[in-house]
Amino acid sequence: MNTLEKRSGNPVYKTLIYIVLVILAVLSLFPFVVMVINSTRNTPQIQQHAVSLIPSHYLMNNWAVFNGKTFNPIRGFINSVIISSGATILTIYFSTLTAWALVAYHWKLRNAFFSFILAVMMIPGQITAIGFYQFMYKIHMTNNFLALILPAIAAPSCVFFMRQFMVATFPMELLDAARIDGSGEFRTFNEIGLPIMKPAMATQAIFTFVGNWNQLFMPSILLTDNALYTMPLMVSQLRGDIYKVEYGAVYLGLTLSVLPLFVIYFALSKYIIAGVALGGVKG
Repeated sequence: MNTLEKRSGNPVYKTLIYIVLVILAVLSLFPFVVMVINSTRNTPQIQQHAVSLIPSHYLMNNWAVFNGKTFNPIRGFINSVIISSGATILTIYFSTLTAWALVAYHWKLRNAFFSFILAVMMIPGQITAIGFYQFMYKIHMTNNFLALILPAIAAPSCVFFMRQFMVATFPMELLDAARIDGSGEFRTFNEIGLPIMKPAMATQAIFTFVGNWNQLFMPSILLTDNALYTMPLMVSQLRGDIYKVEYGAVYLGLTLSVLPLFVIYFALSKYIIAGVALGGVKG
């Protein structure tokens, strides 16, 4: 029995681990708790005591302020869901498909293509923003959700992650067996490749959805119609008054923005846990 196994069987050692995990969980959840509570308080209360664990009774007042602007919060919520969901689906599927091409097939420029993907990862998105906006303007794609959804097909970081996961876990014997049985390439990918890649897809789906949901820069330059505003754009508008900022309404907007992220995480976390357990069994 090695040292790690001896420690894992020690009750004191287990207790210390649980204490550390509880402390980390509390520290992780504390900012969200403060955010939710501040959404029930008014501006003077927040300015006097920014951190409080006692809810107040100004939730409906904050909603009236948030809903009284020139935009519609419910519509903004729907807009964010449409953009984030569409971009996430395209990113995950086509990134997995690209990684499949890099792993399942042997072709002459495969390594060069993968090196090119790594090089593209090093280019900040802000550098290409001006050219991208000019291109969207010339083809009349401004004030159009497709301008924010379709570019998600090209996601170098997601391709890199999927490729690394596939190299480590994908059994190539299944691919050979499927080809011997006469399965087509796309059928093999959709019915064999995608189910095996569920843990990696779930992980990247969370990151991709969060990234697209919180995106502010590109929507701010591509969307000028109030009816097309996303939730982050609407929250940023709440801080646009230089004379008075309703912090309670700002925290309410942030709370509404965070709720879908929790839903996505809890919906996909079971696939991540299953993938980790599978990797532990294989190891």
